[in-house]
Order: sequence, then structure tokens, then C-alpha cells
Amino acid sequence: MSQPCEGCNCGRAEQAQVPTAGIGPRQLRSFTSPADSNPNSTEGIEPAIPLRSKKWFNDPSDLGLTVPELQPKNRPIIGIAQTGSDLSPCNKYHVELAKRVRDGIIAAGATPLEFPCHPIQETGKRPTASLDRNLSYLSLVEVLFGYPLDGVVLLTGCDKTTPALLMAAATVNIPAIAMNVGPMLNGYSGQKLIGSGGVVWESRAQLAAGEITEAEFLHHVALSAPRERGACAYATGLRIVQLVREDVKPSDIMTKAAFENAIACCATIGGSTNAPIHLNAIAKHVGVELNCDDWERVGYHLPLILNVQPAGQWLCEEYHRAGGLPAVIAELLEHEALPNPDALTVSGKSIGDNCRGELSQDRRVITPFDKPLMAEAGFLHLKGSLFDSGIMKTSVISPAFREQYLSNPDDPMAFEGPVAVFDGPEDYHHRIDQSPNISPGTILIMRGAGPVGYPGAAEVVNMIPPGELIKKGIELPCIGDGRQSGTSGSPSILNASPEAATGGMLGYLKDGDRVRIDLLKRTADVLLSPTEIEERKKSMGDYQYPKSQTPWQEIYRGSVSELSEGMVIKSAVKYQRLAQTQGIPRQNH
Repeated sequence: MSQPCEGCNCGRAEQAQVPTAGIGPRQLRSFTSPADSNPNSTEGIEPAIPLRSKKWFNDPSDLGLTVPELQPKNRPIIGIAQTGSDLSPCNKYHVELAKRVRDGIIAAGATPLEFPCHPIQETGKRPTASLDRNLSYLSLVEVLFGYPLDGVVLLTGCDKTTPALLMAAATVNIPAIAMNVGPMLNGYSGQKLIGSGGVVWESRAQLAAGEITEAEFLHHVALSAPRERGACAYATGLRIVQLVREDVKPSDIMTKAAFENAIACCATIGGSTNAPIHLNAIAKHVGVELNCDDWERVGYHLPLILNVQPAGQWLCEEYHRAGGLPAVIAELLEHEALPNPDALTVSGKSIGDNCRGELSQDRRVITPFDKPLMAEAGFLHLKGSLFDSGIMKTSVISPAFREQYLSNPDDPMAFEGPVAVFDGPEDYHHRIDQSPNISPGTILIMRGAGPVGYPGAAEVVNMIPPGELIKKGIELPCIGDGRQSGTSGSPSILNASPEAATGGMLGYLKDGDRVRIDLLKRTADVLLSPTEIEERKKSMGDYQYPKSQTPWQEIYRGSVSELSEGMVIKSAVKYQRLAQTQGIPRQNH
């Protein structure tokens, strides 16, 4: 009886009788498992430790690939975590870049497996994209731990996909490289250089002041978003295979020293107040102690040397052409201001060896360390009866704001005033131009915008004064328990923790209460006695916020920590270094 063709079940072979004398059985023909394939092949460089993927592929498996691609003991399986999609246009270029990453992986003697990640898009996802950071984290943890991957390339973009993927890589702790899609190219409105975020806030102010129409507002925004990453993608594919063979893991790279370097860089470039949230979260998942006090200790006294909006003039295309972050780090190294130059990077070299001598040739964009835009440009960490933790970005304090609020010779670097309280952005937009009590010196408060209250901690603390005050050139300070876009230039105190929804004092403020901010003492206080505060809490009860609209919103609200703690899933932090501590998952069949 003849042998059936592979995959055939028509029954004809069983019916056909053929002579068999002197003829052995024909071996099945297969392209997925050719006759000359050898599962014990020593193809490639011997890895430092046995590859975890072989615990899967030493048993029969079906991933649509061939035995030579999967089973040789020295051939790593590399995941490509793809964040680009039609729902995530900021990351969509990764759909093309992933092809070059694959080329690099194959050239290095490994097998790539690309897979999608949960989409996150700031301008599309409601109620806020940051709600999905922890959801994306959870799903990627399950992929990295539950599938036969020896290493992973994380294709990241915005400030939600980047921390989500790094948090997951930290939790599972297999070799990983994060490759960012990079910033948008410049946008222009006529001859004016405009960024995709800054134009929104500037045009909103013009709209509120009656200087432009609604149609002109939309036109300005559309003009702002009109990329040399292929070689970087290929090199990333090559290097991730080397990291697997050398067994260099996220826990070897993401050390306290590396986090301190990141804080220093963030301060020097005028980075976003979102950075403490996400870096504190990544640190928790890799087991590094990092808090908001570290952000002030390491970063506050460093100068601002990057002349990029909103704190400066240019955009990130000029930043890239001026040398990018390596040139900034080189400037810090030149003046012994990088905290830990010997910290290891994924290149296999220290951060100092990577960047030393890479000084910028464009001093319009990256200024000399000793000729900065601002002498002290890091974050201040404020505490007091108003909240336990709040972050203020000092690099965007304008001369006008400094003159109005921080220049009293009898009370320097401090201000106080009555508050106008808004319960979320809807309340703010409804009342900002109708509230008779908002005047120069009023402090705008946004509450109900935190991880639990919104939910997800939305970027809605970008409050501007009433139109009549804008026409007079008057700025108002803002305080909120939510986030603010890194492109906004307003002087705000953000990430207030605990938030109103979890019992924070912002939830008990009333219009007209007086608040005092003292930047020298690092304090933020409501000018009520302890007795008045307790009576206020008893009379007002718990802060009310909108009900959950989806299962994930309810799960998220029941599990999330405060912004000062990284907005992490509290029960997830105890799961660390899974590839080393949990072994291989149980069999699925």
C-alpha cells in the first residue's frame, strides 16, 4: 500500500495496491521538516545559557515555521512586539521598520516571530490612552512568558507604549531592546515652525481670546503633523540576538544607576512630567527603589541645555540633527554631571563609552553646559496638606509667571491665592469663561482626573485662563490630580497624590479656599486648620466620580496605585524576573 501524501485524507492511497517486493517505504516529503534537517544542529554561536525556546521545540510544535528554523539548539527565537497599526498611527511606521528588524535577526542566525500588541493612541483612545498602559503591560507579560521566546525587540512610540513594553520586559526579564519610532518631522504654518502638541495649546489660547476662528484652529492643528530609522532597525535585530547569546537581561541594564542617568537626561532636555510616572513604574517592575524625591535630588539642579519647544525654540527634527540625546549626554560627561557614566547599555558598552566626545555642532539647539537656557531646570517635588506628592516642571516657568508669582522680595519663590475648583474637563470648559470669581492670582484646580477618578489619569490639566485674562497676557497657575501633555508650556503642579477619588485633599476644596505654594520649602498647603479639614471631610463625604463603563475600567480602578507610585497594578509588582524564578509554564496539551 502506498504512503499517503502529507496532509491528504482522500483515502485513495489505502485503495491502491502496488508491488512492494524489494522496495522500502517512501519517506514523507515535507518542506517544513526536510529529510536533511537535524534538530541537534549546532548552528550558530553557543549561548551563555540554554535557550528557553527549546523547552517548547524539543516537542512537536506548529508555528507555521520549519524544523530548521525552530529546533537547532543554538538558534534563538526572537519576538518582535509590534505596536503599529491603523489605530496607532504614531507607531505605524514600525509596520515597515519591523521588516528590517527581521532582516537583522535572520542575518544573526535567529528566527523572528512578530506579534501585535494592544493598541494605544493618545488622540484616539477615550477616556484616555494611559488607561490602557497597564492592559498592554499585562498582555505582553503573558506573551513573553507563555510563548517560546528567547528575546524580544520592543517597537515603541509614545509615552504609553514605551513604558508598557518596558514594564513587561522587566517583569519577565528575557533579553530585550526597545526601539522607538522617533519623533514626527517638523510641521509648518506658513514660515512658522509648529510642533504637533504645542500648536494645540497655542491655538486654543488664540481661539479663547477670539484671535482665530474654529476653522482656523483646526487648520493650524492639521498643518503640524506632516522619518532614517531603517539602519537602526537592522542593527537592533542583529544586537538582540547577541544579547540572547550573552544572556544580558533587562535587570542587568535597568539598574538604579541607569534610572538616575535617565532622570538627569530628562531634566537637561526639559522632559515631560509624565516621565516620573512611567520611570517609577518601570523601576517597580524591575525591583529598583525609585521615587519622586529621587527626581528632585538627581535632576533639579541640572541646567536646561536643549532649545526645543515648549521650553525652547526648535523641534525634535533639529534636536536629532544636532546630535540627539548622545550629544546631550556628551555635554553632561564633559562637565562630570552624568551621575553614573559606567552604567551598562544594550550596546554592551557603558553609557559613557557610547557618548563621550559626541558633542553637538549646532549650539543653537544644544547649548554648552555652562551657557544653558536655564541654570536649574529639573522637577520640584512638593508636599503638604494639599497632597503628599506633586511634581512641578520648572523649565517652563515663563518670565511673566516668574515676575507675577515668584518675585516678591518679602516672600521669594512663593505665592498664594484663592482657588477655582473644576470637577473634570467638562466642568472646566463649561464654566471657565462664566465664573465671576476668577481673576489675576486665582489658582485653577482640576480634580477627578487621576487614575481612579477619570479613570486612567487623563492629560486634562492643560487649563488656560478665561479669554479676558488671556487678552491681557495674564497666566494662572494650575494644580491637578491628573496629567498634562509634555508639550504644554503652562506652569502647573501635576500628578497630585493621593488623588481626589482616593481621599486626597483636592476632593474637599471649595471655590475661594486659599492655597499656598512655597517652592523654596517645597510645600503645597491649603490654608485651613486641621480641625477645619477634618470637619470638611466629614461633611462632604467621599469624592464622587463617574461609574465604570467597561469591565477593564472596573478592574483597573480596583487595582491601580497613585501617580506618585507609577500608576501600576499593585498586585503585579511582586511578580518579578519570571523567566528566572518561575521556570517554564506548564504543558498546554
